[in-house]
Amino acid sequence: MKRYQGLCEIGLTINGRARRVTLRPADTLLRTLRDTLGLVGTKMGCENGDCGACTVLLDGLPVKSCITLTLDAEGREVTTIEGLRDSVIQQAFVEAYGFQCGFCTPGVILNAYALLNHDNNPSAETMRSWMESNLCRCTGYEPIENAIKLAASKLR
Repeated sequence: MKRYQGLCEIGLTINGRARRVTLRPADTLLRTLRDTLGLVGTKMGCENGDCGACTVLLDGLPVKSCITLTLDAEGREVTTIEGLRDSVIQQAFVEAYGFQCGFCTPGVILNAYALLNHDNNPSAETMRSWMESNLCRCTGYEPIENAIKLAASKLR
């Protein structure tokens, strides 16, 4: 186990690009993405892992970046909403009106992307189970589910 003190420099792979960052051992991935790297698509909501606005993918699986230490991402692939530019899932959210204010949308899209990579024809139960970690106060969830169904149909 590595022991870190003071500032340290580590390498990260973010959206397929190698990056070097200097950070404190207690820095969260959310703060590193937004404040150090300027990737502001990842949203800061509750900062305690409840809302899912900060969801990113770590080696293809959704994690809440507000409670994930940046050090835990060293040597792993981090995907943010910026890494899904012009993806099928993003287009489906536009076409199906899967967002309103847009604040939760990056985290929702990343979680949905991971779901569809796992199962490109999820049942309603599976979809709800995967998406329950993302809170949305605007849509009532039906447009989100419709967007995921639309993306799934395009991916099959």
